Amino acid sequence: MTLPVETNAPKLSGLRVRDLARYALVFAIFGVVAVFANLAPSFLTGANLLSVLANNVALLAIVSIAMTFAVASGGIDLSVGTAVDFSSFAFISLVLSGVPVSAAVVFALLAGGGVGALNGVLISVIGISPFLATLGTLFIGRSVQQLLTNGGNPVYLPQTGIPEAFSFIGHGRLVGVPVPLVITLFLIVVTATILARSRFGRVLMATGIQASVVRYSGLSVSRTVAAAYIIAGLIAAVAGIMLTATVNVYIPSSGNAFLLNAIGATFIGTTIHPLRRPNVTGTALGVLLLSLVSNGLLLSGLNFFWQQVATGVLIFSVLAFSFKTKSR
Repeated sequence: MTLPVETNAPKLSGLRVRDLARYALVFAIFGVVAVFANLAPSFLTGANLLSVLANNVALLAIVSIAMTFAVASGGIDLSVGTAVDFSSFAFISLVLSGVPVSAAVVFALLAGGGVGALNGVLISVIGISPFLATLGTLFIGRSVQQLLTNGGNPVYLPQTGIPEAFSFIGHGRLVGVPVPLVITLFLIVVTATILARSRFGRVLMATGIQASVVRYSGLSVSRTVAAAYIIAGLIAAVAGIMLTATVNVYIPSSGNAFLLNAIGATFIGTTIHPLRRPNVTGTALGVLLLSLVSNGLLLSGLNFFWQQVATGVLIFSVLAFSFKTKSR
């Protein structure tokens, strides 16, 4: 007679708790939507949800994807906001100088990529830890911006004479969909494919898990890590271009406003991965969750400071549930 084999993992309707934990983020999104649909009648309107996606999700998602590449390499990028700022400054300065928008976009991307390249050299060549290297880049970036703007003065575009291509990036539509949202969705698809399907993505993920194994396999860890930070800088530069094209102004250090939420979204997103590793899909869902919470609390009339408390508690709750049940 064969006895049934019991596992240590508790089950709910035939499913292991740890399997359900992988979808904690998805459950949290549906829960947030259900709560705010009752608290704020305008929350579930099409106009509000489109506004959230185009104005809240788009920029934060791009910055968070940049952060995802850095975290996937086993590090972190505290200077991701600096890449946003440098590309934003380069973009608006060149447009003001009469440079064609297409050329300004290229130079803005190079500016963001340059920040990533600096981090890559500091981490991969010199050997400084990612935290300290990107923290130093953050401090230097802030000072450089102050010097370039005479103490932190914003750089405005004139109200008239704004190039049509410039306005199209921030306010145009493609088949009725806002261009910032189209760009964001395109980046999500491309970067998710790179991380999950490409050889570089597999090596990068392996590097973040156990760099020594990658090194013993004859692959270059330093090149992989450097490439990850350069890609992060380039992706963050896209956010800088979109930010400037949306508000028609460059404000020094404004990119740093995305930093903490980008870190939060990236680590929340790890909960849907079987190995709890950074992934673009999870990051995008993490951004959606944070953006919905922020918008819902705003429509509910809650004080801004309590909004931050609620966001922090939600992050803790999702991570705690997911990781607490990981080994069950």
